[in-house]
Amino acid sequence: MSLSNPEVSIVIPCRNEEVYISRCLDSIIASDFPNEQMEVLVVDGMSEDGTRSILNTYQQQYPFIRMIDNEKRITPVAFNLGIKQAKGELLMIMSAHATYDPKAISICVTRSSEYQADNVGGVWKVHPRNSTLIDRATVEVLSHRFGVGDATYRTISEADHTPQWVDTAAYGCYRKEVFERIGYFNENLVRGQDMELNLRLKDAGGKTLLAPDAVIHYYARSSFSVFCKHNFRNGVWALVPFCYSAIMPVSLRHLIPLAFVFGLISTLMLSPFSVVGLWLFLGISGAYMLLDILASIQISSKEKEWKFLAVLPFIFPSLHIAYGIGSLVGLVKVIGCVLSPQKN
Repeated sequence: MSLSNPEVSIVIPCRNEEVYISRCLDSIIASDFPNEQMEVLVVDGMSEDGTRSILNTYQQQYPFIRMIDNEKRITPVAFNLGIKQAKGELLMIMSAHATYDPKAISICVTRSSEYQADNVGGVWKVHPRNSTLIDRATVEVLSHRFGVGDATYRTISEADHTPQWVDTAAYGCYRKEVFERIGYFNENLVRGQDMELNLRLKDAGGKTLLAPDAVIHYYARSSFSVFCKHNFRNGVWALVPFCYSAIMPVSLRHLIPLAFVFGLISTLMLSPFSVVGLWLFLGISGAYMLLDILASIQISSKEKEWKFLAVLPFIFPSLHIAYGIGSLVGLVKVIGCVLSPQKN
């Protein structure tokens, strides 16, 4: 089905985003997609800072911007509230602490019709919220294949502008009928709800297109302590979706840190009793350290920032180990779900 001059509804979940929400909305207003063909639904989780005051100002000035209350304060609930009230033939998902390139919306709309895609997403260009060495290095880790695996929307070369079919992309521009066909975002998933939806779409025969020239700028929480806590929680939620989804709710790359950490712990525990266990531990940790150093050198060389070598070799394992430990916790939760299904 080809859509000619479609109306687009942009759904933005939001809570306590007074620092970034204006930047996000300004990027939408300044886009080259006609304002008269869009509506912006900011679904606010009852913010307690100045966010709601800012949103009130915008919706008074721009008739196509509207605030919706999300009393449950959960991201997938916000998505679903926006989708159910949306009027557009195409529904775009956006983050409150991200901004669109001026042509990103138009590109997603055009590619949706051109490729007959059920979902079109762009690339995620990650920026640090602060300019310290660790913050900048953390962002590099989040955009490198050794850091995040085959998440193409994070790692694709800036020189590659060829659209390609993927399992997920940054946010998304969905045909409205997709939600009528496969259902809405899973409200049990505090995290990972977009991946689960896109994999559910793929399982139903739907297609997700990555449009590399549609760029979304994301401002990551990149301080080291927050980075580690965030990755631990992401690791937990790489496994917990198995309790609430009828399909394989994550990609293989989300399970690799679990295998890595489990391999380290199990072989380390075997080491005092078995030479094989000791050699396996040394082999796993040694191979990882080699890849860690090579990736760190590659980034430092590419960015011509050799100071990165002082921190990158520690940030990569912080990402993977925190994520892997979180996944172990998530695995325990999944086992609990299996043993006590009546509680879920």
